[in-house]
Amino acid sequence: MLEKVYQLEQNESYAVIDWLSHELLQSNAEELELAVRLLFKKEYANIIFNASKLSAIDGFGVSAIRKATKICTNELGLFVVVGKHDEVIDRLDQAKIEDLTIMNTVKEGVDAIYLNDLENDFEDESDANTDEYGIDGSDLGEDY
Repeated sequence: MLEKVYQLEQNESYAVIDWLSHELLQSNAEELELAVRLLFKKEYANIIFNASKLSAIDGFGVSAIRKATKICTNELGLFVVVGKHDEVIDRLDQAKIEDLTIMNTVKEGVDAIYLNDLENDFEDESDANTDEYGIDGSDLGEDY
């Protein structure tokens, strides 16, 4: 029987992938991709990848995180990596993954997701106040 490498926790506005393995390598990186795809099908755009147990990552693991980040960002969500091991964080920093968010705790990740959602809501409201020429009608006086 295969050892389970992750556990899922799903909330209303985000999901947590709790990575149980100490490695994210070629042998198990596809498991992360499958978990992200499963959550994406359930319409989760905000995902926290709790990698606090992770102590080793290779190019396949980095690639899986890059794909997950892109999937979430394309949906205006956030993919947050929670990590403790400097080697793993350094490897992710060196990969220069666009829009990657790295936090120290799951709670910080949850806060980052709520902040991102607030920013998106604010931008939506701002867009609703502009006309087809990009003029913001909310600033115009009654005489206009």
